[in-house]
Amino acid sequence: MKSDFELNPLDRRILEQLQADASISHAELAERVGSTAPSCWRRIKAMEQAGVLTRTVRLADPEKLGYPVTILCSVRLRNYDRDTVQAFEGFVQEQRRVMACFTISGDWDYLLQVIAADVSDYESFLMRTLLTHSSVGGASSHFALSVVKHTTSVPC
Repeated sequence: MKSDFELNPLDRRILEQLQADASISHAELAERVGSTAPSCWRRIKAMEQAGVLTRTVRLADPEKLGYPVTILCSVRLRNYDRDTVQAFEGFVQEQRRVMACFTISGDWDYLLQVIAADVSDYESFLMRTLLTHSSVGGASSHFALSVVKHTTSVPC
């Protein structure tokens, strides 16, 4: 889906800086991108209105909050009627330890990124929560051994 909003070189520099550190002031941003604070503010507002920039958040380290284990869990639904799909997707939205959920092609229907305190904690989530949901037909889990790359920054 292509946006009607055209990014100019200044917009791209602003986006690069904000994706690296959204807590900087407009004055600091302006200095980094070679512009003025009011111009940066106007460009940010325009990108927000166009949907290029969405919400501003601070990223938390899951390991420091007691969730050092990351699991990629493939899920297969029992069937594919609208109610089942909506039930599963609503269920996933409610699960705070599910960090991401993707519909995927291939042998599985969804891929979940799940965080856990340890293997036992994940087993409890899997056996008592995920697999007991009426929409779920099966799951396959893969434990991340290390993180080679993780970014939230989109190329501009």
